[in-house]
Amino acid sequence: MAKIKVIKTEYDPEGNVLNVWFDDPKKEVICSETGEEVVLSKNRHGRVIGFEMLNVLPPRVWRKLFGKRISA
Repeated sequence: MAKIKVIKTEYDPEGNVLNVWFDDPKKEVICSETGEEVVLSKNRHGRVIGFEMLNVLPPRVWRKLFGKRISA
C-alpha cells in the first residue's frame, strides 16, 4: 500500500475550515462535495490531492478557543 504524505495543512478559524493537501494546492482544478461537510480537491487527472473539512470544531469548542459566536 502506498504511503500518503501530507504536505500542507491550514485551519481557517473565521470559517471553521480545515484544509489538508497531499500535493501542491496550485494543481487543484476541480472540487467535489461528498455531502458530509467534506470537499475533495482534485487535479486535472481527477486524482484527489487534498480535502477541506467544513465546521471542524463544534460551536462550543470554537467559542472557547476564539471567544466569538458562530452559527451551528
